[in-house]
Amino acid sequence: MHDAFDALADGYRRQLLGILCEGDKSVNELAANLPISRPAVSRHLKVLTEAGLVAETYSGARHIFRLRPEGVRAVQDYLERVWGVGVRLRLATENQELDQESS
Repeated sequence: MHDAFDALADGYRRQLLGILCEGDKSVNELAANLPISRPAVSRHLKVLTEAGLVAETYSGARHIFRLRPEGVRAVQDYLERVWGVGVRLRLATENQELDQESS
């Protein structure tokens, strides 16, 4: 079982979560948004699923992934307990800076 913070330590996994914020996606849709192979995306999704941050469902032969709000909320609650409510603003600012650097 993976810890949520271990799962979040990887940049590609954080990018996958960002993409899933837009809505449910198949593995192929997720892989199309990243510069890594589909098998690598699947491995990252497995870590996120085991950490309780993502859930997998099936639609025919397609594997569909979505955020697990309770998993994401648990991480948010922990950070707010440790760093206070201002953590949301700081994290949002840091994520915007990271997105700008990677563009």
